[in-house]
Amino acid sequence: MKKISQRIVKLLIKKKQKISIAESCTGGLLSSSITSISGSSKVFTIGLVTYSNQSKINILKVPKKIIIKNGSVSYETCLAMVKNLNKISKTNISVSITGIAGPKGGTKKKPIGLVYIGIKKSNKILVKKYLFKNKKRNTIQKATVNKALSLILSFIK
Repeated sequence: MKKISQRIVKLLIKKKQKISIAESCTGGLLSSSITSISGSSKVFTIGLVTYSNQSKINILKVPKKIIIKNGSVSYETCLAMVKNLNKISKTNISVSITGIAGPKGGTKKKPIGLVYIGIKKSNKILVKKYLFKNKKRNTIQKATVNKALSLILSFIK
């Protein structure tokens, strides 16, 4: 995790780009992995832990009807999170994460380990769905952060 975070911070500094993050099920772990790197203050603008639906609605301006219709863990919610974070932060790269880290809270339709990661750079937006099989909460959170870091790196290059 640390090596990839270092590469991201170095590249962002080199390209004079800024990053913002809104995360839910990872509870700030992605933001922490970037801000733990020396020099990250040059590139890291904002990290929000929008854990509750209320914070997604009030802070990230995710329309309530999207959450009611699709749930807080959905492609649509993740997309709204990343688009609105980008409007708020005005950064080059914005990242959003929403998911079910477990060990409770999963359903047949939305099992534990289901995670959506959204990333936006300029006009390019990508929302990816992942299903992590390991049911341990911290394992799901770390796997999510690793996937997010890889996505960020591919978007910067």
